[in-house]
Amino acid sequence: MFNRVNEVIDKIIRPKLKEHYGDIELVEVKEGIVKVKFLGACSGCPSAKFTLEDIVLRDLQEKIPEIKEVLLVTEVSQDLIDMAKKILNKEK
Repeated sequence: MFNRVNEVIDKIIRPKLKEHYGDIELVEVKEGIVKVKFLGACSGCPSAKFTLEDIVLRDLQEKIPEIKEVLLVTEVSQDLIDMAKKILNKEK
């Protein structure tokens, strides 16, 4: 199912987000639950919740009815944390 979801994201959802300088990354698909991460302008956008429900969930369920839910992953990568620590500690 991961590949089917990724295909819908690539062909239908991503182009919509790119119109607003955003992007999306598929993180996981398990038992009808899809986890995604927003990138670009979509990352941290105040309307992310609506985008998730009104675009991502709707488009996925339209093409893949087995999708039950879409969750937004908002974790920060370890690389970003390490870089921030270096900046704060003024390391090179």
